Amino acid sequence: MKKLIKNGMIVTATDAYTGDILIEHGVITGIGKELSAEGAEMIDAAGCYVFPGGIDPHTHLDMPFGGTVTADDFETGTIAAAYGGTTTVIDFCLTTKGEPLQQAVDVWHAKSESRAAIDYSFHLMVSELNDRVLAELPGIIENEGITSLKVFMAYKNTFQADDGTLFKTLQTARQEGALVMVHAENGDVIEYLVNKAIDEGNTDPIYHALTRPPELEGEATGRAAYLTELTDSQLYVVHVTCAEAAWKIEEARKKGLRVYGETCPQYLTLDITDLEKPEFEGAKYVWSPPLREKWNQEELWKGLWNGSLQTIGSDQCSFNFKGQKELGRGDFSKIPNGGPTIEDRFSVVYSEGVEKGRISIHKFVDIISTQSAKLFGLFPQKGTIALGSDADIVIFDPSVKRTLSAATHHMNVDYNPFEGMEVTGEPVSVLVRGEFVIRDKQFVGAPGRGQYLRRKRFGDAARPLPGKAEVGGGV
Repeated sequence: MKKLIKNGMIVTATDAYTGDILIEHGVITGIGKELSAEGAEMIDAAGCYVFPGGIDPHTHLDMPFGGTVTADDFETGTIAAAYGGTTTVIDFCLTTKGEPLQQAVDVWHAKSESRAAIDYSFHLMVSELNDRVLAELPGIIENEGITSLKVFMAYKNTFQADDGTLFKTLQTARQEGALVMVHAENGDVIEYLVNKAIDEGNTDPIYHALTRPPELEGEATGRAAYLTELTDSQLYVVHVTCAEAAWKIEEARKKGLRVYGETCPQYLTLDITDLEKPEFEGAKYVWSPPLREKWNQEELWKGLWNGSLQTIGSDQCSFNFKGQKELGRGDFSKIPNGGPTIEDRFSVVYSEGVEKGRISIHKFVDIISTQSAKLFGLFPQKGTIALGSDADIVIFDPSVKRTLSAATHHMNVDYNPFEGMEVTGEPVSVLVRGEFVIRDKQFVGAPGRGQYLRRKRFGDAARPLPGKAEVGGGV
């Protein structure tokens, strides 16, 4: 059925105007004022912003970690994402040394294809780069459309790759048109500091942060940037938490390097003191890299404002406090790392950013959607409101004031890290490819309706759709 969204304030990364949007066969076929279409369903968006659907470039759904599995799978996680205004997620496909890459990809397809309620894609973890992996990677990139490769510089003895593997991955990515992503912390030094803390009897959650100081994130970020320069490749630093890392990215970009940075809503709003909460409550805030001293938040907002940081990911990695986070009682190193953030990413960044004057509404759209579409080979199919683009739409009421809480969220987890935070604004209705997933704040979609997205290679993302002009998308 045709749909006609009328009277809303349409906002993209570059434009804002009151107008109507005509949707046919899942794509946007008309943008203008006082549009009409025979037989179309009318959707009145008066008083609301009409945003392109959010793209979350960093999720971990149905992921094994630390002897347990995340509480949110592709069904509960994508439903919660939709409630929050996100219409596409890119999840991390974990690989195992010695096993074929395709085997890991097949596992992730099995986890997602009958469960995802919104569109989705995968990043691919690279833990080794031997002749077998080198031979297999081009086919994965071409056939699966997985054009981003993740290398961990931390989690020694589990995920961590050595510098040689990172260097060869950067070389391969340069040749194959892929974007290399790094978790940038010095895992070797962290391993030493963690063991030292435990040996000295320092086992409370706060020591998770104290054994992963910001200097080690800054050092690893700079090291990865230097290797990127040496290979003339491209680098995306995930979940930037601190000034030390943000400054290294800014320095690299000033040199003209293709280095990009992502931060997360938790690092923009929470701080290291949350890990000091009594009765083991600090375990709820254990993720890596850890929360930092509060002054770092303004440096991150500054990076988003000036363009040295490009995107906001959730780093959704939910574990229940009861029975999962509690695995680390008496040993902070055994607390499963991660938190539930996929649902609140969109609203927290709007409320703390736009409403408080830290970023413009156009910058909000850019960092919550458009830049991820461009960097990860989805633009202009996703990430903008344009003729020929997918009708991924968020109708957002900026007048609503509400309090975030585990009592009202839709994630399958028993706490909310933003508990008690007052935010302004709320997604009212969310469409994916022209079909309602959320309508009047109620889930009306279905698990399995989300489509797997094969993405373009790095550098191809900004090419226009064949024969279709873009309206208001920006470059």
